[in-house]
Amino acid sequence: MEAGISSLPGIGPTLAARAEEAGVERVLDLMWRVPRAYGDPPGRRLLGELEPGEPAAVAVEIVRSRKVRTRRRGLSVVEARVADSSGSRKATWFNQPWMAERLTPGARFLLEGRLDAKGFTVSAAEPLPGAADGGELPGEAVADAGRTSAEGPGTGASAGPVRWSSADAAMPSALTEEAPRGRHSAGGEIGPARWRRWSFEACRRAEDLPEPVPARLLTGHGFPGAAAAIREAHFPLDEERSELALRRLAWEELLLHQAVLRDRRESERSASDPAIRLDGPDRVSRAWVESLPFELTADQERAADEIAADLTGDLAEGAPMRRLLMGEVGSGKTVVALLAMLRAAESGSQAALMAPTAVLAEQHAATIGRLLADTGIRPALLTGDTPEAVRAPMLQALASGELDLIVGTHALLEDRVEFHRLALCVVDEEHRFGVRQRARLDAKAPAGSSAHILHMTATPIPRTLSLTTYGDLDVTTLRELPSGRLPIRTELAGETERGAVFERVRGELDRGRQGFVVCPLVEESEQLQARAAAAEAERLAAEELSGYEVGLIHGRMSAAQKEVAMAAFADGRIDVLVATTVIEVGIDVPNATVMVIEGAERFGLSQLHQLRGRVGRGAHGGTCFLLPGSDGIRSRRRLAELARESDGFRLAELDLEMRGEGEITGTRQHGLPRFAVASLPRDGELLESAREDLDRIGPGPQYDLLLRSATARFGSP
Repeated sequence: MEAGISSLPGIGPTLAARAEEAGVERVLDLMWRVPRAYGDPPGRRLLGELEPGEPAAVAVEIVRSRKVRTRRRGLSVVEARVADSSGSRKATWFNQPWMAERLTPGARFLLEGRLDAKGFTVSAAEPLPGAADGGELPGEAVADAGRTSAEGPGTGASAGPVRWSSADAAMPSALTEEAPRGRHSAGGEIGPARWRRWSFEACRRAEDLPEPVPARLLTGHGFPGAAAAIREAHFPLDEERSELALRRLAWEELLLHQAVLRDRRESERSASDPAIRLDGPDRVSRAWVESLPFELTADQERAADEIAADLTGDLAEGAPMRRLLMGEVGSGKTVVALLAMLRAAESGSQAALMAPTAVLAEQHAATIGRLLADTGIRPALLTGDTPEAVRAPMLQALASGELDLIVGTHALLEDRVEFHRLALCVVDEEHRFGVRQRARLDAKAPAGSSAHILHMTATPIPRTLSLTTYGDLDVTTLRELPSGRLPIRTELAGETERGAVFERVRGELDRGRQGFVVCPLVEESEQLQARAAAAEAERLAAEELSGYEVGLIHGRMSAAQKEVAMAAFADGRIDVLVATTVIEVGIDVPNATVMVIEGAERFGLSQLHQLRGRVGRGAHGGTCFLLPGSDGIRSRRRLAELARESDGFRLAELDLEMRGEGEITGTRQHGLPRFAVASLPRDGELLESAREDLDRIGPGPQYDLLLRSATARFGSP
């Protein structure tokens, strides 16, 4: 299974390189490259019934064959005299020289192709059962569905019993005219016919596939064994069998991936030094919660309790916390994270919050400073632009332990940044950081100990995706919004309504409110997006927003420039801030009540949800206008869903269905699993089942075999 695909007949270095471009390097990869759809095969005909130019399939016996010499370089021709009950004809294979060795007299094949003036040109050939060249796949017959031992056949309730007989050891689609034909998609400059032919050769090795799943689980689900599932996925006998085979493979894929995540989690925890137990008196944090001008939501209280249990070691007995805090827009994640940071401070330790951008770090520092105004605790702020005159004494206070809390960007990872007793790291918008960056912050804990890590994201992630992307973390979800938070109105407008939209924007500005205009997502580069935003700000100031103060903020500006722009907007000196997605998270200006998103169809639903969450954060509510740049039916349907739906988690599910795994924030995120058969959220039920089945397997030889198969499938944890 680990052999390169060049070990299969007819695949040389050039074709192998092209296949690698499509993600297929090993025989195992080829087996898992199953058809995504099935159709009817060409009509079966006798040789004497063929009509010129008509696609047809013929079951024939080889009479004789030969290689034909050609003068044209790179062209090979194999000819054979083939026969059936209606007579005989010449059949020709172009650029398939390996077929000459298989076309032995007496061998039987199902040929597909077309009749032309020179004979029958073959596009695909599959051995028929009992063929002299070994058309039957080697190995023992496959048992009934789900049978992999003497436990007996499985009879899954969802699919019903499906019989797998000894004849099925042959390529199934060659057996009956009614069998569905797998449509092997093109890829890597390789056409479907060639992928199908290669898949046939790979499936001939299916008997060597190890069965990674305990027989009792297969029996319980009514699933076929591994070899039978691979064969039936590529070359099914009927539609019911192909559906069951694909279901088994999707379930196995999810099961193996969960095993990898679980092993990674256990390995990291066993390799980690014990965490500092933050079980000191909680007088400061408790008094702070009681002093807040609002009550925590039930979700916030539950999240705080779960995190406190991790920090005090009640659940993990000193193992470091590895938790993801995932919250709806405006659900109060910062308050929950700050409560955890206070637990570190009052226990004689330190806490750090790392944000991906200076704008977000500055916003966090300002919010935390405001929330802690009456506690005497002041957070420090460290970014790449922090002046040395401020940086030096700050780092000294951090190293001596005088400083309890610090907020920063990647600057926190610098070697010169040393902590006296770092116990907790809060990593905001964690998907924007690499694993190594997070590990460097964790390594700043005292020698012999590990820091607790709380990952935090404002992007609602569907459960199906969180189990595959963050399956190695404990997950806490905030869905409930604080009382009194007004809903944001979202309206979808066409190009002809643009004037009316900006008329309403001006109406809000005339009432003393403020607004945003978000520029379209430019995928080519951040620099192009910055130029587009600057040009739009200049145009709006001269046209739709003439007479109002228009500001600009984008990712190419320096931290100091962003700080000046944000300060001017927060102080009300700027009426409208023209921005790129740099404002997606962390911008909190209660007086902002209106947003216009240009080119809205270019963003993912979850990203649009994040953007509109920047308005309506005060007492006046908010309105978000979506102005798509194109009028496609599909994009308008997506945007209409956003206008109707305010639940970020539901929108994330819709985004996952419409745009695919990993695109829930507008661009595909690094590190997400790419499944060959399973598809989320469609297979969410199978994912839940796979997690439960993994618990049933438990430690032991069967789990070890499963993990080895998982490593072969997905790589090392």
